[in-house]
Amino acid sequence: MESHGRPSGGNELGDFLRARRAALDPHRLGLPDDGRLRRVPGLRREELAQLAHVSIDYVVRLEQGRTRRVSRPVLDALADALRLAPDERAYLFTVADTTPATPAPRPGRQQVDGQLRQLLDGMHDIPAMVLNRRMDVLAWNRGATALLTDFAALPPAERNLIRLTFLDDAYRALYADWPRAARECVAVLRMEAGRHPGDQALTVLVGELTLRDPDFRTWWADHQVRGPRQLAKTYHHPVIGTVTLDVQQFSVDTQPDQQLVAYTAPPGSPSQEALRFLLQWSGHPTDRPDTPAAERRRSR
Repeated sequence: MESHGRPSGGNELGDFLRARRAALDPHRLGLPDDGRLRRVPGLRREELAQLAHVSIDYVVRLEQGRTRRVSRPVLDALADALRLAPDERAYLFTVADTTPATPAPRPGRQQVDGQLRQLLDGMHDIPAMVLNRRMDVLAWNRGATALLTDFAALPPAERNLIRLTFLDDAYRALYADWPRAARECVAVLRMEAGRHPGDQALTVLVGELTLRDPDFRTWWADHQVRGPRQLAKTYHHPVIGTVTLDVQQFSVDTQPDQQLVAYTAPPGSPSQEALRFLLQWSGHPTDRPDTPAAERRRSR
């Protein structure tokens, strides 16, 4: 059973194996129909054991959390048997304790380097922001405000893209295909939960979303995982209408937990023209785009 409110329950390895086993169609894998009624979807434990060339008892112990440290050859065999994608395979190795545990992050809000802030401010034609691995928005430029939302108007605790995707109606309405975008968010968050099981802020975020949104609760239990990647997203924007933008993500060398995210459009495309209009339409002087307006007034 999934432990709601915890990003990585006491038996994440077993939960993941069961979820991926249930997602497979035994007929597509060429397994014979023995005429027995299947009480649960997907592969039976004995079928997974057969495909991975391990004992049924070993699969049972893995799924029940009685065995955690697994050899790499066995994990490779399980990954092959379960037809895991590269991100899923990496996640399996992570939750099976084959890599050193990642230390818990230091408390407190992460800081964004001054040079990175300067880069953001200089990207006049490109909406961009800096995220951490939980997808907290740490800094942003004027273009990101015009395209997505006024992050400065939000309390710092609510500046999180996944939280906005599920709990903010206006932000949710931006997506042309909200279910797809939302499921991608859950898959990225699940991957990070496996990599960093001691992250208390992530635990709090997962707990809130699990309690408040039934879609998140369902998709979290599916154990779909993936890492960040370049992708295209289509938005229904209230000012410029429908635009399709490439979302590009770049790691920050000086801060391994941070990434620069930029939104661009193909040269000469209608989306590029629409984005250019939006940035011109929203243009106004600003001093610190990631500082709430009330704080700016107090500093003057």
